[in-house]
Amino acid sequence: MRLLLIEDNERLSELIAAGLAKEGFAVDTVTTVADALGAVAAVYFAAAILDLGLPDGDGLAIVQRLRDRGNATPILVLTARSTVGDRVKALHRGADDYLPKPFAFEELVARIRALLRRPANYLGAGLSLGRLTFDTGAREIVVGGAHYAITPREAAILELLLRRGNHVVPKKTLEDHLYGLSADGSANAVEVSVHRLRRQLAGIEAGVKIHTVRGVGYILKDTDRKDGACG
Repeated sequence: MRLLLIEDNERLSELIAAGLAKEGFAVDTVTTVADALGAVAAVYFAAAILDLGLPDGDGLAIVQRLRDRGNATPILVLTARSTVGDRVKALHRGADDYLPKPFAFEELVARIRALLRRPANYLGAGLSLGRLTFDTGAREIVVGGAHYAITPREAAILELLLRRGNHVVPKKTLEDHLYGLSADGSANAVEVSVHRLRRQLAGIEAGVKIHTVRGVGYILKDTDRKDGACG
């Protein structure tokens, strides 16, 4: 899933982004209130991680603007401000969670995954179709009680296809979730990852298949259902 990291400390931003990438997230980074608002207006993000002390204003202005616009993007505040008053203020403004610095990276990841599991956003820690269940916490496939490892990139594709159940996911949407705004991906990177995932699903008899809708994108279907003609 794609995250927005709003942090003006360059070194810390790089460390967080690199760590989250290893956990299977695509991360876009910005350093100002203005750039954050622009990014959210242009791109869909599964969640945002927000520092409050930004060079062009208080990060809470971002929370306030998004909530005033009806934007429900989950926001985790990550800041050196650690008093109870600071936490209460941020939560009242509309932040979903609050983690003071310094912090343990493992806790940051756990809190992000918890935000993504909340009913207001995505339902449940397990996504199922046919005989397959995808564990969004462990980032693995479960079929018939057996657990199968999956690469972070292929996990991101499978999760998005499952969450869009029975709807075609445009190739551009997959590209946006796999790569950040400044990341360079080869022209056929999505096709290669989809091919590998399709082969793995067939190999473990998951009961689902990724179909190509030519010129549009991909859709994941239960192989026991006989509807629609796709490639």
